[in-house]
Parts: sequence; C-alpha cells; structure tokens
Amino acid sequence: MNFQLTEEHIMIQQAARDFAQNECKPGVIERDEHQKHPTELLRRMGELGFMGMMVSPEYGGSGLDTISYVLAMEEISKVDASCSVAMSVNNSLVCWGLETFGSEEQKRKYLPALASGETIGAFCLSEPEAGSDATQQRTTAEDMGDYYLLNGTKNWITNGGHAGIYLVIAQTYPEKRHKGINAFIVERNSPGVAVGAKENKLGIRGSDTHSIIFNDVKVPKENRIGEDGFGFKFAMKTLDGGRIGIASQALGIASGAFELSLAYAKQRKAFGKEISQHQAIQFKLADMATDIEAARLLCLKAAYLKDQHLPYGTAAAMAKVFASETAMKHTIEAVQIHGGYGYVKEYHVERLMRDAKITQIYEGTSEVQRIVIARNVLS
Repeated sequence: MNFQLTEEHIMIQQAARDFAQNECKPGVIERDEHQKHPTELLRRMGELGFMGMMVSPEYGGSGLDTISYVLAMEEISKVDASCSVAMSVNNSLVCWGLETFGSEEQKRKYLPALASGETIGAFCLSEPEAGSDATQQRTTAEDMGDYYLLNGTKNWITNGGHAGIYLVIAQTYPEKRHKGINAFIVERNSPGVAVGAKENKLGIRGSDTHSIIFNDVKVPKENRIGEDGFGFKFAMKTLDGGRIGIASQALGIASGAFELSLAYAKQRKAFGKEISQHQAIQFKLADMATDIEAARLLCLKAAYLKDQHLPYGTAAAMAKVFASETAMKHTIEAVQIHGGYGYVKEYHVERLMRDAKITQIYEGTSEVQRIVIARNVLS
C-alpha cells in the first residue's frame, strides 16, 4: 500500500492550486455576492485540461486518472466551489457518462467540445417530484418512430443556463417503472427547450442553477444513450462517479477553511499571545486536520477503486457522506475561530460555510448515502 503521490499527481495538484489561488481567488467574493457565472474561468479551465480530465485523448481529453481529478477538485474547491461544481458535473456526469456508455458516433460528436470547455454539459435528473427517488420520473419521452418527443421539467440543473448539451433522464414506458426510463443527449438549441429563472441560492451562488423545460422537443433516436430502457441504470452508475467529485468538492471546502483558520490563528492575538497558543483553538485545529485527512483518504480510496475498475459505489457513498459532513462541521468552526471577522465576507470563511451545505444534498443526500452504505453492509 503506497500513500505517496506520483510526480505527475503532484504536478497536477500544484497546477490546480496555482490556478485557484491566482485566477479564481481574485473576484470570488464579487462573483458570490452578485451571483456572477464564472464563464471566463471555466473557459480557462478547459484550456488547462480541467474540464475533461478523465476523457481519453482520442476524444480531446487529458486522459488522466480519477486520483488526478480528486486532487484538482480539492484545490479549486478550496477557493471557489461554484467553479468546481461546474467542473464536477462536466467531468463526472456528462463526459464520463458519454464516454462510458455512449456510442462511438456520440462520443466523437460531443466529447471534444465538452472536454475542451468549448461546450459545457448539464445532467438533468431531478424533477419537482423526483429528487432522492429518481424512479418517479414525470418527464416523458414518447417513442414516435424516428424520434422521441420529450416533455417535462427538470429542477436544480447545474450549468443549466450556460450548457450546450443536456443529458436528460425521461420515462418512455411508465408501466415498466424504472426499467422503462431512457437517457438522451439533448442539444440546447433544439426547438422546445427553455431555461427557467436562475435560482437565488444560499451558497455556490456563482453556479448556474436553473429549471429546464422541455416542450415537445424532438430527440433523434441516435441521441438515446445505450439500449432501450437503460436510462435508470445509466443515471445510477454515473452518479456513483459524480459522488467522488462532490466528495472532493466538500473536501476542498473543508481544507480551504482549515488553511485560512490556521493562518489566522497564528497571527491573531488574544490575552497576550497568538490564539493558536490557546488550547481551545488548538483542539479545534486538531479535529479539523484529523477529519479532513480522513475525508481525503476516503476520496482517494474511492478514486483508486474506480481507476482499478473495481466496485466503488459504496466507497464513493462513504467518501461523500463523510466529506460533506466534515465540510459543514468545520466551516462552522472556521467561522468560530475567526470570531467576528469570520462573519464578514472579506475573510472568505462565511462563504465556505454557505457553500458547504449543498454538498450534503446534491448528487444524493447524506440520508441516501447512508442507505447505499447500509445495503452493502447488510448484504
């Protein structure tokens, strides 16, 4: 068992850190306050290879492993979780789903633009009545012979307003329940596709979150992913990898809060000495460091299993539930360590605290992760 990163991993980690600190950090408070989408930063991330990290070079990607992806996600999430969630969806859900389950024609048509960041992808699963229970799809895809007729509404769609490609999960055969669900590639400019108002969120406020409405959208048969009825399996298998991305995002949020708290504790004085010399603060920092390291190891284990083509669904669920709860717990502690300064925007930790909450909710709530883990434990 080797816990050492390779030279390539260290280079990728440093490149992501440099990008986050030098390019993402300036303006991050303004983007959060004004809900400004980081369009130019995402384009730059595409140029650096961060938007298609695991995509094969054959399709224009970086051809890197999942461990590299975890390392890059952590560094970018330390600074701007709105950038990292766009990166996560594009990598884990859209690119990986297409490359793993798409036809050769689909991969060659769509992956190069997605991997380069020229086009951003979105994953459309959640609905007003289908969140944690993804079997309850109300969006329909009626088989019309040469095409499917798509109707319905999807909620909470990350990248929704800027995406050029949507992967849409819809019900074709209601009588078959989850076995009658299909997955489709839908182009943004297709007639009948409409984007709802941007959500006004607690955190990740720069992230582009919308409802997407499909009204008699004609989807060519060649845009169905996999065999007829494969859609639910496609969504579940893709979300397993997506949970590694969100676990890494949560890890980065927690780690960013820790780094800020450590630096602040070494310079802030109270009762005649730096607050880092007070045991009350030392214990907080010790707990933060321990939980963050545990979360990091869980993320890397899930990534390793995925890279080795071994079952990784349970490991991804463990990583996500632990990392997300670590992020929530310790961003609160980061605000506490900063005292009154933690409550103002310029010190960054209040934003990290707000950003942390969503990691316990999207791509499977903490409750859903525990169901996944329990099923494995009890099987």
